[in-house]
Amino acid sequence: MSPKVEITVDGKHLDIPCVVGSEGEIGVDISQLRAETGAITLDPGYGNTGACQSNITFIDGDKGILRYRGYDIAELAAQSTFIETAYLLIYGHLPSRAELSDFSDQLTENQMLHESMRNHFEGFPPTAHPMAILSAMINAASSYHPNLISGKNRRRRFPYHAARLISQVRTIAAFSHRKAHGLPFIYPRSNLKYTANFLHMLFSHPGEPCELKPEIVRALDIIFILHADHEQNCSTSTVRMVASSEANLFASAASGVCALWGPLHGGANQAVLNMLKEIRRDGDDGTKFLDQVKNKAAGKRLMGFGHRVYKNFDPRATIIKQQCDKVLAQLHKSDPLLDIAKKLEEIALADDFFVSRQLYPNVDFYSGIILRAIGIPEDMFTVMFAIGRMPGWIAHYKEVMDQEKPKISRPRQIYTGPTQRAYTPITER
Repeated sequence: MSPKVEITVDGKHLDIPCVVGSEGEIGVDISQLRAETGAITLDPGYGNTGACQSNITFIDGDKGILRYRGYDIAELAAQSTFIETAYLLIYGHLPSRAELSDFSDQLTENQMLHESMRNHFEGFPPTAHPMAILSAMINAASSYHPNLISGKNRRRRFPYHAARLISQVRTIAAFSHRKAHGLPFIYPRSNLKYTANFLHMLFSHPGEPCELKPEIVRALDIIFILHADHEQNCSTSTVRMVASSEANLFASAASGVCALWGPLHGGANQAVLNMLKEIRRDGDDGTKFLDQVKNKAAGKRLMGFGHRVYKNFDPRATIIKQQCDKVLAQLHKSDPLLDIAKKLEEIALADDFFVSRQLYPNVDFYSGIILRAIGIPEDMFTVMFAIGRMPGWIAHYKEVMDQEKPKISRPRQIYTGPTQRAYTPITER
């Protein structure tokens, strides 16, 4: 027998059904609450609100579980590629050899931007943040495909536009970086796979291709996999909300970029680096800093530890730490910030102050160090996040569009402003 909830508001009684997910999650279906009682729920931050039913990603924060379409994130990181994972997220199953080959061919066919888009890049000032360029150029790219904007045959054309967006986002990102640094654009090469091609466009010089070390390419590929989706976070929820208005795929994805730009969402790994730099400037190995964190009067925060969802280890953190060690070993680099990071982790995991508060390392704790070692500038960190998250956004967009009876998102509010009052002419104020 399915669980249910009974609620009474001002004498109005309502039996509320529950929805049980495939992993046993229970959701209270309040869709008729306002109609039957006149009341709404109030949940700032939506931490207790399920805005949709989805079959894309499962997270159990208490147990430290993350699965894409039922596949454990550790297994995907060890055996899959970013493009195979992207296909899995968007279409719901691991691709056959033929399906993966066809998908890869679509990415190659759509990797070039329309040549006139160079003029759009030139319109940005040198101080423009790469995320500003990325969001604007994703929207601009949609202008070259009227059938995307019009919505006619949108579902039939979806595979083409999905491949175009995944492919072009890395081209736009690389061009954004080069524009910001006054470097000439490097065009993608058809003989390179997705992540290697991005690094080529980012770091090569005209007539002088950059060295593409397999270990570095693989590490970045894994970073993309780890960020490919994460359930109903701020940016993904934004994409779904915009999609609910039947906005086109590119416009919806651009809204996700804008949400991700916020420092409380996509900028966490940069905040970790800033913290590590501060500790080093103070001549500390992390011991003094953690004492200051525990002494709240010092105003210090331990960045990269804890997570709103995970109350246990972030399953991505262990994977990213291993990749960090491999990258630094491959590049023959000893990063003092990594030494400080390891010291912080060692102390915090043995200190009841942090353990009792369930403050464990999350994915952002080590990802910034990897990106820094590869040579990616800090203002590009959030862009890297956006590239990785694009398949997830596209998958959620598709899920919204595939609904039999799509419903536009329209949250309610509890009004707390003035009650009705008479207008006063300016001469009497």
